[in-house]
Amino acid sequence: MSDTTFHTSSNKPLLTIIGVVLLGYVAAAVAGWPQHGAELVAAELRAGHDAAGLAPLETHPPYWMIAPFAAMLLAIAVLPLLPRVSKWWDSNLHKLYVAIGLGGLTVLYYLLVCDHPIMGHWPVEHRVQPAMGGPNVDIAVTALENAILFEFVPFIVLLLSLYTISGGLRIEGDLPAHPLTNSLFLAAGAVLANLIGTTGAAMLLIRPLLETNRERKHIRHTIVFFVFTVCNCGGCLTPLGDPPLFLGYLLGVPFLWTLDLWPAWLFVNGALLGIYYCWDRWWCYPHEKPRDLARDETRVHGLRFAGVWLNAPLLAGVVLSIALLSPGRTLPGTDWRPWIFLREVVQLLLVAVSLWLGKPATRRQNRFNYHAILEVAALFLGIFIAMQAPLEILHVRGPAIGLQSPVHFFWATGSLSAVLDNAPTYVVFFETARSLGGSPGNVVAGVREPLLLAISLGAVFMGAMTYIGNGPNFMVKAIAEKSGIAMPSFFGYLVYSLGVLVPLFAAVSMIFVR
Repeated sequence: MSDTTFHTSSNKPLLTIIGVVLLGYVAAAVAGWPQHGAELVAAELRAGHDAAGLAPLETHPPYWMIAPFAAMLLAIAVLPLLPRVSKWWDSNLHKLYVAIGLGGLTVLYYLLVCDHPIMGHWPVEHRVQPAMGGPNVDIAVTALENAILFEFVPFIVLLLSLYTISGGLRIEGDLPAHPLTNSLFLAAGAVLANLIGTTGAAMLLIRPLLETNRERKHIRHTIVFFVFTVCNCGGCLTPLGDPPLFLGYLLGVPFLWTLDLWPAWLFVNGALLGIYYCWDRWWCYPHEKPRDLARDETRVHGLRFAGVWLNAPLLAGVVLSIALLSPGRTLPGTDWRPWIFLREVVQLLLVAVSLWLGKPATRRQNRFNYHAILEVAALFLGIFIAMQAPLEILHVRGPAIGLQSPVHFFWATGSLSAVLDNAPTYVVFFETARSLGGSPGNVVAGVREPLLLAISLGAVFMGAMTYIGNGPNFMVKAIAEKSGIAMPSFFGYLVYSLGVLVPLFAAVSMIFVR
């Protein structure tokens, strides 16, 4: 990530885009389109898929159609590590080129080659047959609807909302950098991640943590544990906490179901805090030079908060929009079903309020810009399109893969989440587990509950294994390095995660994954 990443960006383009979207949505509402979409969802839920005659598909794309999706994930994992192309890859425009290229191969398959029906998911489940002659325009359009309207738009709007609104919040201060102080930073981040996402919590807390520790020399381990907890393991209690869980919510997992993960959350994060405190208290802190510790004790000023009264309620509004405005659920206490995309429009409106009424000085002090969210948008556009064919294959062939037990799903999901992005990895194994079926009393969103628990924990926790497992990991590394901290290399970080995280995850698999 280049230094230009930290240049403050203008808010005018985003405000203009939001204004256009709002006007377009009002026009669509006047025409009755969002309302009609909500009516279709309600009718589908009343009838059920079986009543609509949507039996499972028996055909799927050829296995070589996994290649665009695999190439997309390998590009994310490998290109940043290759010296000759890493600078080229830093550009979000170049990432978009790769995403469009690989996603375009998938679209071309559906347009020109596909000879079997596919399932559409937006706005409701429906089956689309291949054309009798000529290009499969309907199938290609349906695949794009599944990827962009059903998955990408809700996903990226939520991330944009959390990222942008939290960017208007600022915590600054220089506390004595005692082991307990740093541990409390990590603990606060592990809780906050569930409210504003791992990205929001990491961006909010990393700078005051660095400021607090600026007089100390041995703080590399502190940033590594910050990545472990705040950027990853802390965010498994709500769909807002980590992108994989939000994708699960979009796929039908109830909003409050993830609260059932609290025993594993408490175990892992409690253990990480305990290990960190002991490490810092009895090894790193005693090795600091006396003059550095003296400066740390004297150069102190309390925490100061900016942007709270505006942006904290706006973040709460994002949480409420996720919980209350899903088209698949009626508004609590009423028979009214939210219109299609009303949730996303409300979130964008909250973003506009934050940008319009917030103080620009606060964002400048945070060195806030849109580079990170544009990077996510560029990459996931390609990911969501390219993974349509692999998801179809898993729907049909999932039971034959051989994954059966929760422990299998925990380690399979986690292992790939460690070296690839954990959000699409979650979806792949979610669909695999869904294809296995289960008894009605033990199923959540079509997945047996023990398998869903294993997939959720594996994706969230093991995203901490490498810098590339979850988006905030690299962002925190870059901010720390810009502040003068010599962070571990890719493989140096892996030494930390193998020594600290793998034993914890082995314990999780024995205690909680059953």
